[in-house]
Amino acid sequence: MNSESTPGLDVLLQNARRRAGLTQAQLAGLATVSVRAIRDLEQGRVRNPRKETLKLLANAMRMSDARRVELELAADAHAAGRVLQSLYSADLAAPPTPLRPLIGRRGELEALTDRLDNRHDRLLTLVGLPGVGKSRLAQEAALVLHARDRMPVLWVPMDRAPDAGPELGPQAPLAEWVRSLIRDGDRFEELTSVIGSKPTLIVLDGLDDSAPAVPVLLNLLRSCERLKTVVTSRRVTQPPAGRLLPLAPLPAPAEHPAGSVLPGDSLVAGRPAVELMLSFVSHMRPDLLPTDAVTTALAHICHRLDGIPQALEAAASWLLLYSPDQLLEIARSTPLLLVDGVTPATSAPGATLGERLGDALTELDARTADLLTALAALPEPWTVDAAAHAVGRPLTETARDVHGLLLRGLIRQHATEPGGPVGFTVLNLVRELMAARRPTADLVGAAD
Repeated sequence: MNSESTPGLDVLLQNARRRAGLTQAQLAGLATVSVRAIRDLEQGRVRNPRKETLKLLANAMRMSDARRVELELAADAHAAGRVLQSLYSADLAAPPTPLRPLIGRRGELEALTDRLDNRHDRLLTLVGLPGVGKSRLAQEAALVLHARDRMPVLWVPMDRAPDAGPELGPQAPLAEWVRSLIRDGDRFEELTSVIGSKPTLIVLDGLDDSAPAVPVLLNLLRSCERLKTVVTSRRVTQPPAGRLLPLAPLPAPAEHPAGSVLPGDSLVAGRPAVELMLSFVSHMRPDLLPTDAVTTALAHICHRLDGIPQALEAAASWLLLYSPDQLLEIARSTPLLLVDGVTPATSAPGATLGERLGDALTELDARTADLLTALAALPEPWTVDAAAHAVGRPLTETARDVHGLLLRGLIRQHATEPGGPVGFTVLNLVRELMAARRPTADLVGAAD
């Protein structure tokens, strides 16, 4: 376990004492430990404190089991397996608390929890575009299992950079320990000794390169018969003995070519993208009332941004500078300007949403990229048969590539009449990204 990525014993003791509202002298009196010993511990002068001393201090500060685990792990990282096994519980291992209710995704949530209830489905991978809501859906499913079944949940952010600074909270040592085992690919026996036969859910959030982790996951699943694992990833990699669950953007209202919503098409009912956008607007601009005109403009913005939750949140931040009608004009002309927002959705360093969406295109092989370019030129909605005819490729080959684009989230199913053929459309933002890259490609071709 990499103890350098979590707060040290000195910091933990100082924070715990301050939370308890005690001075060093008061803590010394309650714990029957000398003031000098407490001062040396808080200044990092003691490398291997006595376990009895830590126990006396923890009792005096009335620390919870989770805080005691954090304290003991900071003092002795090698004690991880022994400590966690003795205190492993649903209270210690819990998913992160959501900041807002889940909007939409009822069908997807039921499908995911049903799969997790099925004893045969033990390795599930949620795939989709960046910002589409994979982590939030996995979080909600984990909350359901944790609350309903008191199931311990090991929530592990796999996309966390090694130098990102300390994680906070009593679950941080547990998450860091599991993350190091998955990344190193060895010592998984330590984790199996903790989980054993207990029903447990592990969520590996942001595991975009799953190949090195597959052997560890399979060994864990074989050794822990009641363990289930959910992976969120933007890359489509079929795990052995696992299932892929693609997550599409939220449904948004269709838009008439002239710019008005189709007759009889409700702006909010059955349109979770608009409902979500309204929730973002209510926090960003509480003075902006959801009149018909405002809701109509927001519905069109949702359409232009494909109902991608993180893109909608970013667009809402622009309402600090523009009116809904002005924002709609930008969404229609240059929607890529909106997807990163005025205020970032997170303070964490890393690629922006626009850059990560662009990476999804960069990762396509040449054949699939050419197919996507051809599909973007077809009248929508188009069928797989129409796509095969237009590109002059065999139907089976085209169907396979279209299926891959659908899993990646670059295209989506189009609402069709009951019994009619299944139609598809290319996402608006994907079209914009392709168009933004086209001039460079044309210049290269001209130079050749």
